[in-house]
Amino acid sequence: MGFDGFFFGRLDYQDKRNRENEREMEQVWRASANLPEPSADLFTGVLPNGYNPPRMLCWDMLCSDEPIKDDKNLDEYNVDQIVFYFNQTAYKQATHYRTNHIIMTMGSDFHFQDANMWYKNLDKLIKHVNAAQETGSNVNVLYSTPSCYLYELNRANLTWSVKSDDFFPYADGPHQFWTGYFTSRPALKRYERLSNNFLQVCNQLEVLAAADSRSGPYGVGDSSVLRKAMAVAQHHDAVSGTEKQHVANDYAKKLARGWEQCEVLVSNALSSLSGMKQNFIFCDQLNISVCHGIEELSKFTVTLYNPLARAVSVYVRIPVNGTDYTVHDPRAGLVPNQVVAVSNFTKLLRKDRGYAVNELVFQTRTLALGFSTYSVTRKPDSPVLSRMTRSLRRHKHPRRTGLTIENQYIRVTFDAHTGLISGIENLLKNLSLPVTQSFHWYTASTGDKVSSQPSGAYIFRPKQEQPMAKNVKTYTVQTDLFQEVYQNFSAWCSQVVRLYKDQQFVELEWTVGPIPDGDGIGKEVISRFDTSLKTEGIFYTDSNGREILTRRRDYRPTWKLEQTEPVAGNYFPVNSRIYMKDSKMQLTVLTDRSQGGSSIKDGSLELMVHRRLLRDDNRGVGEALSEPGYDGKGLVVRGKHLVFLDTVNASAELHRLQAQAEYMAPWTVMAQGTGTAYSSRPKHIAEFSALKEELPPNVHLLTLAQWDSQSFLIRLEHQFEMGESSVYSKPITVDLANLFSTFKIISVEEMSLGFNQRKEDVSRLKWRTGPEKDSVKSASSRKDSSKHEVVLNPMEIRTFRVRIQYL
Repeated sequence: MGFDGFFFGRLDYQDKRNRENEREMEQVWRASANLPEPSADLFTGVLPNGYNPPRMLCWDMLCSDEPIKDDKNLDEYNVDQIVFYFNQTAYKQATHYRTNHIIMTMGSDFHFQDANMWYKNLDKLIKHVNAAQETGSNVNVLYSTPSCYLYELNRANLTWSVKSDDFFPYADGPHQFWTGYFTSRPALKRYERLSNNFLQVCNQLEVLAAADSRSGPYGVGDSSVLRKAMAVAQHHDAVSGTEKQHVANDYAKKLARGWEQCEVLVSNALSSLSGMKQNFIFCDQLNISVCHGIEELSKFTVTLYNPLARAVSVYVRIPVNGTDYTVHDPRAGLVPNQVVAVSNFTKLLRKDRGYAVNELVFQTRTLALGFSTYSVTRKPDSPVLSRMTRSLRRHKHPRRTGLTIENQYIRVTFDAHTGLISGIENLLKNLSLPVTQSFHWYTASTGDKVSSQPSGAYIFRPKQEQPMAKNVKTYTVQTDLFQEVYQNFSAWCSQVVRLYKDQQFVELEWTVGPIPDGDGIGKEVISRFDTSLKTEGIFYTDSNGREILTRRRDYRPTWKLEQTEPVAGNYFPVNSRIYMKDSKMQLTVLTDRSQGGSSIKDGSLELMVHRRLLRDDNRGVGEALSEPGYDGKGLVVRGKHLVFLDTVNASAELHRLQAQAEYMAPWTVMAQGTGTAYSSRPKHIAEFSALKEELPPNVHLLTLAQWDSQSFLIRLEHQFEMGESSVYSKPITVDLANLFSTFKIISVEEMSLGFNQRKEDVSRLKWRTGPEKDSVKSASSRKDSSKHEVVLNPMEIRTFRVRIQYL
């Protein structure tokens, strides 16, 4: 980004105490083990008071501290006391920092509502503190900025220590771990991730279809509405789930308005690129088998746009009321399909929102950075087929024998007595792992005599843990395309264990809620995997969907932890994956949204999927985290976990590519009938790719977007770490000049990651951290051979401003 420094206030109270004692409040944070030093180094300072002023020195409408009264005729004259107090505060703070420069933040949440009050007192403070230098004081105070302060630290020319781990988890007291927000508001977390998926689709199609996307047969489309809504939704009280309910509703409403504008743009673009004007239908409730306008049709199309720069194959599930359909691919070939009844689990969710009784399921393949259109025709319903469809959902599993589902890659076994998963096998690698997967919930603390701290939107403070059910009811669906086991854990928790043909992972589609609150107990629900793996307290989580961090139970790499919360104190953010391994096997779980996760005991992984609490945790929300949901009775959440079992050496090649495919999933658009010719193209195109050839698997097209009328933004990302894969953890070269099929790149200029500076203009402060390491610097020795040929090293992201000419 070109940043010189980073200042923050919230770190664990034990960590802060240790840093103050060791004078390590400021250091260099080495944020990547993969990028050459010092490119990922960031000077990082811990602020002394969070982002607040020192105690007794707050002058605003929200403060009650005494103002500075410097008229000596006043009985309340207090300059001497305040100057003495300020100097003592400065001396004490200086003992924790290494230079003779210290920083004091002035202001806080909702402050400077009366700026005159603040600055009037600050002016007096500066005047009188500096005047005390005439009587021997060595404290000089001045208005400054973080940049000025950072510059003076750099001028001190000290050698700084280096930190390479992160600052999670964070606690501000012995029983106050801020690890609940990793999961809070799980539906909004999923909606935001889907919104980013759609925004990237919208951005890309705006480039590929040019002006035709912004103004066309469907009206005027605008990607900026969703882009701005997504930007606002990155606020730390938005995606974290720590806002009030009405604010969460407003974030969702802004995102929905952005979707509406992008739907117009996408419709225009697809019509322009395909040469066919269609009555497009965007089905945003497919996860509950609802797609109004499609269910009763005898003929419709399904178009999938793939935002990845490599071809993907996915299964689609379309809600229908027919029992027999013909599906053709873009080249008019017949596609095997299956019609199955909508599950009872889903019917309970839909209430009055959908009426389809069946789902049409088939496999699709979509080209890189392009679309594929499939045509669907309903056949006359057959009474025999209708009975067969219904019977698929009625195959109950007798408990006397164990149940097994499998495809060519994986076998999943279920316990004959409990109905729970009991094992997973990788058939190609001859790996077998006993696994029990089940749902549990923690009783949330409401505050007690020992501590008044309850669980809330921020805080996770569990009291007891109990299983959702020891035995579950199951029934199965077995087809040529997929096999499913439906598990009913309780009236408010169910799951489908699914294996599709040709897929190398187990799909767990869970539905949780509404969490009951009539018993006066808050509940925090987890999905847990218990195995025989010997993990020795070690597990792994991702950082922002990219690099993998090693986690160790009851341990912090840079300070001695006094563990006070054995569950909450071991929870970490899981943005995309969590895994554990031994010397031979690795069990990896991918998530479809950010969640909290941990390994509370060896061989065990857990992910928190939902939480409903009855108390506020006193961190500023001012209300309990008890989402009302669609009908006011409580929020129901549906999501997916994808489970991989493979060797340790081969696992990254699976979870890296699949995680990206989930994050940038193909976007499905329906259309009534077959459409009519659109004048911008001479003939209908049912299959399209904007690339001359797809990118290698280790390269991801992170961004393709229009910047202004003359330039476009391209970001390329290497998505493997060093040493992760013998095949993909290597530098790779991409030729931008011969990449795209719809336009030609005529100029390339490399920019900073944030696109606000030319790369050649980025000049960062240099910090001394010890002896140089030439061996690390050699990782970036491979250079671009031309402006159009781009070399990407492991975990590197490069950003370019390009000018193009459409073909």
